[in-house]
Amino acid sequence: MRIYTRSGDQGTTSLVSGKRVSKTDLRVEAYGTCDEANSLIGFALSLLEDVTWEEKEEFSTKMYRIQTILFHVGAELSTPSGREVAWKLKREHIDELEEQIDEWSRTLPELTQFILPSGHQVSSALHLARTVVRRAERMAVGIEDELNHSFVIAYLNRLSDYLFVAARYVNYQLNGKEIPLQVGD
Repeated sequence: MRIYTRSGDQGTTSLVSGKRVSKTDLRVEAYGTCDEANSLIGFALSLLEDVTWEEKEEFSTKMYRIQTILFHVGAELSTPSGREVAWKLKREHIDELEEQIDEWSRTLPELTQFILPSGHQVSSALHLARTVVRRAERMAVGIEDELNHSFVIAYLNRLSDYLFVAARYVNYQLNGKEIPLQVGD
C-alpha cells in the first residue's frame, strides 16, 4: 500500500463519500483532532514500557480499546450525513466508559478541589490527551446537525472524563504527585 497519494497537495481531502473538502473543514478538523488524541494516548502508553506495575497489561488493554474506538469515531466523523457508516458508536460504548470511571474512582482519594495536570509522566500525557478530546468534542458540536443522531458528542464528552480519571488512577498507582490548584496570588 502506497502511503502518499498526492491528492491532498492542493489543500483538500476526501470524505468517506469521496466528496472533496478543504482540509480546514470543521469535519476534517474534528476527525483529525480525534487522531491527535489517539496518538497522545499511544504516547502515554509508550511511557509505561519501562514501568513495573502489576496492572499495566490490563490498563494498556483498556487504552488500546479506547484507541480502536476513537479510530472508529474519526471514521464516523468523516462520513457525511446520509451515508451509511460501517461502524457506529452505540450507547453501550458510553456505558462502558462510565463503568470504568466508576470502578477507578472507587479506588481513588476523593477529589475535593481542582488539580493541576501533573504527576507521573504517563498521567501528564493522559491529561494532554484529555484536553485534545475536549477540543474534538467542541468541533463535533459544530457539525452536530450532520451527525445523524450519533453518539459521537456524548462519547467524546465521556471519554475526556475517562481520561481524567485514568490520569488520576495512574498517578495513584505509580505514586505520582497530584498537585492541587493554588488559589490566590
